[in-house]
Amino acid sequence: MATFDITTIVQSLHEARSIWRRTQSHASEPGGREFPSRDALAAIVDSLKGVLFPMRLGPPDLRQESENFHVAHALDAALHGLLKQVRRELKYNASLDGDEQRDVDEAALTVVRTFAAALPDIRALLDSDVLAAYQGDPAARSVDEVLLCYPGVLAMIHYRLGHQLYTLGLPLLARIVSELAHGATGIDIHPGARIGPGFFIDHGTGVVIGETAVIGQRVRVYQAVTLGAKRFPTDAEGNLQKGLPRHPVVEDDVVIYAGATILGRITLGKGAVIGGNVWLTHDVPAGGRIAQAESRSGALANGIAAA
Repeated sequence: MATFDITTIVQSLHEARSIWRRTQSHASEPGGREFPSRDALAAIVDSLKGVLFPMRLGPPDLRQESENFHVAHALDAALHGLLKQVRRELKYNASLDGDEQRDVDEAALTVVRTFAAALPDIRALLDSDVLAAYQGDPAARSVDEVLLCYPGVLAMIHYRLGHQLYTLGLPLLARIVSELAHGATGIDIHPGARIGPGFFIDHGTGVVIGETAVIGQRVRVYQAVTLGAKRFPTDAEGNLQKGLPRHPVVEDDVVIYAGATILGRITLGKGAVIGGNVWLTHDVPAGGRIAQAESRSGALANGIAAA
């Protein structure tokens, strides 16, 4: 029978954890889990999907006459679960600030009540995203197909929920919610980005949208589009400066085709069209059209590269 030196490995892992906690300056006293749970948040978000779209993303045997009952029951359970996770993040933040005595219970309850009150507005924004996908894709046969099948819509559900948490001062919970969709779809939207209504991501795989990106209304992007940073400023000690605006501003009605890489705090003016595989680091005026140079002649291509 095979045997393993479990005791030695367990002790070595304990020492590794102790070193990490000391160097990161957040050693904790013995007790329960310190951080929010990714698994718990996944379950909460799944419940909230059924709250927002009960007849499409709720239980398979749900009937319309019991719709409100299901929404009330699922919402109550999801909010109580979320409250536990919010407490954990607020308590963790307090420990980082050196304020171990801070009472986080009332603050957590206020945050979750504010989040819950925002759900109708989040549903309205998601309705605009679903309609944009249906109206913008000739392959879409119904809004139900879009909601059930399109990875861009799934990513936007997570983004809209995560962004609300982000604005309420819960960046860790928000990031976990967004990363759950990233893992499932290949679409990476930072919850700090600001995205207006009617946003459509077609196909979606490989899309990256950075933390300080600002996107207007009725914007459409295709797969492998990056709205990223051109450079990362550092302070006098060489540390990255956090939170500075470093991602593009995309105004209303812009279309960005597949593979385009758009970097830095530049502005794409209203109605601009950015062609496929373009590398862009400068502003584009309203109505502007940017395409790759033709490989042989060097002249601008007459059309916009198709997705």
